[in-house]
Amino acid sequence: MNNAIHEIERIVEEACSRKTNIFGYGIWTHHISEVARNAKRLAAMFGADPEIVEIAALLHDYASVKDSSLYDDHHIHGPIEAEKVLKILGFPLDMIEAVKHCIASHRGSKPRERTTAEAECLANSDAITHVKNVPSLLHFTFVQRGMGIDEGTRWLREKLERSWNKMSPQVQEMTREKYEAALLVLAVSEQKSLEPS
Repeated sequence: MNNAIHEIERIVEEACSRKTNIFGYGIWTHHISEVARNAKRLAAMFGADPEIVEIAALLHDYASVKDSSLYDDHHIHGPIEAEKVLKILGFPLDMIEAVKHCIASHRGSKPRERTTAEAECLANSDAITHVKNVPSLLHFTFVQRGMGIDEGTRWLREKLERSWNKMSPQVQEMTREKYEAALLVLAVSEQKSLEPS
């Protein structure tokens, strides 16, 4: 199964390196691979199957990397794309279904019930990566999406709050310091935008 995971890594990394990927290659180096690392670390805490969470982590944003028009609903298209990849690689149906559920329920902005330990683990891993990798979010917001300072600051605050809210209390405690620091930086920017000229 290790070779299959390496093949999934290759497929996703290759998609991240394409010019059509609106997120830039950094989504691989600073988000997807980090979510996979965090998922493997958190698997024991959640009593989750580490193989399922690693595979789900590698594929959780694959649909939107592959096709930017799928970004808004990548939690819907992601399971479909994951199933295609996993069927080609010969994964058993029960694993495919487990991975699909994780991907379908990982978003904070489109909450769906997470009914497995693996789905909880992926959602928390995605959230912790957002909080710990604020520079990646800054790049996505201001460079890739081209937002202005005020709009981008609001978007970032909402993104971080959604990420925080989808974390389990135990994971919140692990990341509280970084989360509060990120909000403090954003508060300084928001305060400046409220000052009279």
